[in-house]
Amino acid sequence: MTISISDLAAMVGGKLIGDPSRMITGANPPAECQTGQITLLDEAKRAEEFDPGCAAAVVTPVALADGMEAECVQIVVEDPHEAFGRIVAHFRPPLPATVPQAGIDPDAQVDPTAEIHPTATVAAGTFIGARVRIMPGVVVGQGCTIDEDCVLHAGVVLYSYTRLEPRVVLHAGSVLGAHGFGYRQENGRHVPTAQLGYVHIERDVELGACVTVDRGTYGATRICEGTKVDNQVMIGHNCRIGRHNLICSQVGIAGSCHTGDYVVLAGQVGLKDHIKLGDQTIVGAQAGVMEDSQGHEVLLGSPATGQREQMQIMATERKLPEMRRELKSLRKELSSLRQIVGDDVPVRKAA
Repeated sequence: MTISISDLAAMVGGKLIGDPSRMITGANPPAECQTGQITLLDEAKRAEEFDPGCAAAVVTPVALADGMEAECVQIVVEDPHEAFGRIVAHFRPPLPATVPQAGIDPDAQVDPTAEIHPTATVAAGTFIGARVRIMPGVVVGQGCTIDEDCVLHAGVVLYSYTRLEPRVVLHAGSVLGAHGFGYRQENGRHVPTAQLGYVHIERDVELGACVTVDRGTYGATRICEGTKVDNQVMIGHNCRIGRHNLICSQVGIAGSCHTGDYVVLAGQVGLKDHIKLGDQTIVGAQAGVMEDSQGHEVLLGSPATGQREQMQIMATERKLPEMRRELKSLRKELSSLRQIVGDDVPVRKAA
């Protein structure tokens, strides 16, 4: 899949700045870009903040600072998302939605120690490692990787390119790799954005029944090592869930959220898009998180705030009936005073 940067620039019709002979081995968004790969800068206003890191090249709407081309070759285009999508598709081509036959495709690579129920479907290009157990009705899409000792319970669905590291357990009805909920408007119609990414589940993760994890836009939606997820949880596209998180039932995590390590999300917690929670954040049940957390704190309420502030709010709310009675009493006293001193003293009505 290695290709020269000049060929990529020609593919997308972009202006090349830097060494035209540089070879590119893959494409990923900035957070996942590795040595030799090309990445994306999608807005001109972020150009001054852009850190090329280990990226060999970048697709950008504007030329970067002078001298940066020696470190990071640039392809300058008018629409960086459209161009980057075409580049990602070159390295990880979208697979056609063909209807697979039941059973194991001849092009799948299956370890002889794996156990696969006859009603399961394993599509072409899939790798299944040692001692994997796949239960009735499971569907494994094209190009998936399932490492050793994984267990997929009945009705699990893996869309194309999903990757499971060793000892992952997926309970019944969970779906990994469906399209993310991302659209843009063109001529008054909702048009889906790029769905060229995949889902990567790291080792020792366990997902409960009916968990859904959407594929990334260009790279991975990732759940990191040791995290445990309860039933009926929704994790949106481009999220990165940290190591050893505990995510309870009916949690909803919008796209592009990042959680640190040892984060706890109690039942029915909701995170708005692009939220970042630091290590050891604990979010109480039914909280709605609208702002980032630096970590090592407890968040409660909706919108969620720190535990101390939320407890003060709750204590004040419990006193509202008493405060209302006191207000009515004060209004009566004030009315009596007006009768004594005359009507020249204005009285403002309570809301």
